[in-house]
Amino acid sequence: MQIVPLADRVVVKPLEETAQMKGGLYIPDTAKEKPQQGEVVAVGPGRLTDEGRRIEPEVKKGDIVLYGKYSGTEVTVGDEEYLILRESDILAVIQNAKKSK
Repeated sequence: MQIVPLADRVVVKPLEETAQMKGGLYIPDTAKEKPQQGEVVAVGPGRLTDEGRRIEPEVKKGDIVLYGKYSGTEVTVGDEEYLILRESDILAVIQNAKKSK
């Protein structure tokens, strides 16, 4: 199954934080914060202006991005969790980031 976002929406797969801290302590799932970093898996065609002109999105599939803690809508497709948010909710693109698989 594939998610195809509309307009200026972006589908992001949140990247999991490591469960171990620098001191060797493990963080239980209940104490973890929501991830604020993820990989873009799909991008809509862009938003339309009032004149009908389409504005191309600045992010692309494969980008690692930072987004606001409470941004977007969480969805589950199959057994994968995704976040659908507006491109304007993306705060930054991380350059030279390694993708986790």
